[in-house]
Amino acid sequence: MTEQRSPWAEPDTQIVVEPVRPSPTVQRPAGEPRAASGYRSGNVSGLGVPPVVPPPDVLIGGPDDDDPIRRNKRIMKWLGGGAIAVVVIGLVVILASVMTNNATTPGGIFAGKPDSPSDTRPELARRCPPPSIPPERPNQQVPPAPAGPRTADEEAGISYKEYGDPWSPWDAAWVDRGELKVTYRVGQHFVTEPNYGGGGSDYHATILSGHVPAAVNDGLVLDLKCIGDQIAADVRVSFYPDSNQLEPIEAKDLELGGRPARLIKFRLHFSQPGLKAKSELVSIALVDVGRVEAAILYVSIPDTHRQFDYVADEAPESVRPI
Repeated sequence: MTEQRSPWAEPDTQIVVEPVRPSPTVQRPAGEPRAASGYRSGNVSGLGVPPVVPPPDVLIGGPDDDDPIRRNKRIMKWLGGGAIAVVVIGLVVILASVMTNNATTPGGIFAGKPDSPSDTRPELARRCPPPSIPPERPNQQVPPAPAGPRTADEEAGISYKEYGDPWSPWDAAWVDRGELKVTYRVGQHFVTEPNYGGGGSDYHATILSGHVPAAVNDGLVLDLKCIGDQIAADVRVSFYPDSNQLEPIEAKDLELGGRPARLIKFRLHFSQPGLKAKSELVSIALVDVGRVEAAILYVSIPDTHRQFDYVADEAPESVRPI
């Protein structure tokens, strides 16, 4: 540097200007933030409160930011915390909903669930489920049918004796009779009281066959006792005056044509204006023909024609499977 002389200096006083030396460089750790210019690091001026600094492992751009393991741990920590918070909130919402619904609606949150499927089984199958232990049935040969004309009911799976005059083929159909919805399409009959009571209806003696679903799918074991009782009650309600009285005669298990069967015999007493008959002999045979449907033979003889009472026994005994 060149020596200079100040105009205010005393005579013979020399001012020596020292050369300016650069300040020593302070080495900062990598990643340490630089202090703002003109302020010293430390407490905020005038407050005396140390600043809140996050822990090093959550500082973005901190000393461990370049370490992938530490970074992944950080991310997993935040994600795990967020997932736990979502689960807790969901549980709180569900609990609040359940408590609210229980307080205001019978059944709570599940009150609006759909009903279970309805029972679609046939009526007789619901009333008479198959026995838990199927009965033992010996293998028997089907005995030959009695000689003479026969009535065949292919739908029911049985045939039986056909009678001559005054009996004639059944030319009508009683469809879906009673609660069990039995249909009688095949058989014989004759009119015992035409246009009784002036109401345009005829009273009949009948030998009719039909069938009714008594099991489901491939279930071939039938509770014939239960089925027989249900059919007898259904016939009584469907074909006779409400005020009828039952006189039981017999009810037994047997075999008809080598097949398991149930025979029920009774007399019904009744009184109806304009009708001469005051009672009727009824015989009902239920036959297990190896189907899900039970075959039915229904015989009715009014007391005005008691000479045909024998048919109530003879017709069921003549039944054979076809």
